[in-house]
Amino acid sequence: MIQIFFIFLIALMIWFWYDTMQAREQAVLLGKRHCQNDGLQLLDETVSLSSLKVRRNRDGQMMFRRVYEFEFSDNGDNRRLGSITLLGRHAESVQLEPHLMQ
Repeated sequence: MIQIFFIFLIALMIWFWYDTMQAREQAVLLGKRHCQNDGLQLLDETVSLSSLKVRRNRDGQMMFRRVYEFEFSDNGDNRRLGSITLLGRHAESVQLEPHLMQ
């Protein structure tokens, strides 16, 4: 019985790792797209997880709500902070610090 529990626990950890990597890739793509649309530069081409919570979506299903932070530049000489909030794999919001409009 304990072996089944450990197998289940390992499978759950693998699933969580895979789901987290997929969500991170989605956040990177959204960050790149948003920066390109606004004439900004996504710095380091990466995002970092700053918050992970469990929330319900509109249909009442439990999902992970992840907030990723990233840095961008509006003129190439500075760093500004932005964030992307995902509920599951869907973007809830993209927020950027005030910046120069291109």
